[in-house]
Amino acid sequence: MRPHFNPQYIRILLFIFLLASTPVHAQELNTILMNSTFELRGPNAQGNTTVGTVFIMGKPMKADATKAYYVLITAAHVLDEVAGENAQLLLRVKKDDGTYETGPYSIPIRAKGVNLYVKHPDADVAAMYLRLPDKVVMNLLPISLLATDDTLTEFEIHPGDELLCLGFPLSVDFNGFPVIRTGTLASYPLTPSKLMKTYYYNFHVFPGNSGGPVYFSFSNRIYNGGTHIGIQQGVIGLVIQQVNSNLPGYTDAQLDIAKIIPSSFIIETINLLPESP
Repeated sequence: MRPHFNPQYIRILLFIFLLASTPVHAQELNTILMNSTFELRGPNAQGNTTVGTVFIMGKPMKADATKAYYVLITAAHVLDEVAGENAQLLLRVKKDDGTYETGPYSIPIRAKGVNLYVKHPDADVAAMYLRLPDKVVMNLLPISLLATDDTLTEFEIHPGDELLCLGFPLSVDFNGFPVIRTGTLASYPLTPSKLMKTYYYNFHVFPGNSGGPVYFSFSNRIYNGGTHIGIQQGVIGLVIQQVNSNLPGYTDAQLDIAKIIPSSFIIETINLLPESP
């Protein structure tokens, strides 16, 4: 006897299959990070201009976890190279017609020669509290988006994964916003990150890229033996410099490989900040 298939039942099964195959749209990390990433400039000791990239995250207040302090994160050498007590952030303000206006905003980075930022003792990472004008429109990212070793293990992040990066290469921007670029994770192993200290990232570094966030945003990623519906995302680290060859005569060769500091060091740097500004 031939089995009887109910057409309505088949349609329901097809609907469930299509639903399971459709990614669940979480907050779009590319745009959120773009809104919280800025160019930093300042004079250096040689009389030239230092440029770098910073991104801002929210550190929850202990007294009220629904509120957060602004924390500026970048490569430590970006702030170290700025001479004097102030640097300039190029902030964006949205106008009534929907366009953006970019202008410099002075931020103190030292007081009487003492740094207002903290630096990780073993990594090129710096963090500092920050105040911004109310008119600056920004999505405040939670520090929970910083990927830990457990995050990398859970999502089975591996060499060859495509990562994204935001920055201002040679001070290039688009309407004041950073440029988004892609590259592949180019080193192994990744954990324990405290022992690896840096990762290699297949990405051409220019002055201005230092301090830029490197992150992943996967859709329906396969890990732990199955496909996980939805968006898997996080910040894996920040750019610090390009990788150079050790061979004589090739030390200046462009290898299109960057060094990035794992986010575990960013988390530790944020934890070095005092409880409040």
